[in-house]
Amino acid sequence: MASKNGIVFEDYFPAMVEKLGTDGFMKELTNGFKLLMDKEKGVITFESLKRNSALLGLQGMSDDEVRCMLREGDLDGDGALDEMEFCTLMFRLSPSLMSNSKQLLEDAIFDEL
Repeated sequence: MASKNGIVFEDYFPAMVEKLGTDGFMKELTNGFKLLMDKEKGVITFESLKRNSALLGLQGMSDDEVRCMLREGDLDGDGALDEMEFCTLMFRLSPSLMSNSKQLLEDAIFDEL
């Protein structure tokens, strides 16, 4: 699967949801965000993504590819990804999760009640 910026990755998210459940999967997304974010700013910046890209197996990414990845997920135009933008981007990059997103949302809401 490829994103708009041409980066191709294997979609493991549906298997992760099946194995971890909705809460476990969302916790893993949160952990991924924290791993990539700038600790002082609380968001994923160009610098923090570039610095930590090897953790994703993307150590060969050019600066333009890193910027493109940020732009793809940056919904508010501030040049960085907050946790919601990161999670939204991860869902958008997984067609299987997008097709099941309504059920995942309902599961998450009803688990809270």
